[in-house]
Order: sequence, then structure tokens, then C-alpha cells
Amino acid sequence: MVKRNTWQREAVREALTSTEGFISAQGLHMNLHEAGSPIGLATVYRALADLASEGDADSLQSPDGESLYRACTTGHHHHLICRNCGLTVEIEADAVEQWAKAAAASHGFTEAQHVVDVFGLCANCSSTIPA
Repeated sequence: MVKRNTWQREAVREALTSTEGFISAQGLHMNLHEAGSPIGLATVYRALADLASEGDADSLQSPDGESLYRACTTGHHHHLICRNCGLTVEIEADAVEQWAKAAAASHGFTEAQHVVDVFGLCANCSSTIPA
């Protein structure tokens, strides 16, 4: 089923594209309202979920369990995410891909999918922490 392109969905897409890094639905909603948009929070949640399911947005859960989103830039990939400043780096992980396929196959699973996000501290944040 193809979702129709409403002004609300386009507003969410544009706001997400202009946002650097990952952002929560609430954060994106606040940005839209500060820019004068009357869009509702429930609409932002629906639009983000649709964009993520269609591959137009990356979605991950923060260490606190909150869903975060950003405009998708490539196909399947993984992330390194700074817990302090939110810096996000897309990484290739061929070893993870091979492991996931092998682990699934060894248990009789096919068409396995996975999500790998690694949270840590970026070099800049690590250098500001007292020793």
C-alpha cells in the first residue's frame, strides 16, 4: 500500500532532512512548531513511522528506550552513536552481516534481518572527560 504524500508528511520529511543527526518525534514536533507549523504530534509520529518503514528514515532506540529518527542516506548500514553529543557515524560491518546470516542459518532461520547500533563516546567527548 502506497501512502499518499500529504503536506504534513512532506513537512516531516523536510524537517528531518534539515536536522543533523538523530532526533525524537517530540523534538522534531517542537522544531516544526517553532517554525510555525500547526502539525500535530500524533501526525509526526505516524509520518516518521511511515518514513522508517519505507526506508526513507533511519530509526533506532536510544539507551533510554526512546525512538530516534534521521533522514536515511544509504541502504542497510549500522551506526556508531555518541551517548553524550549524539554524533552518529554510519559504518560498514561485513563481519556482522556474515555472523547474522550464519547464526540464523544454524538455527534454520531464513530471511533474517538485524539492527546493530553501537553506543559509546566519540573522540571529542572522550577527551573532555576528566581522567
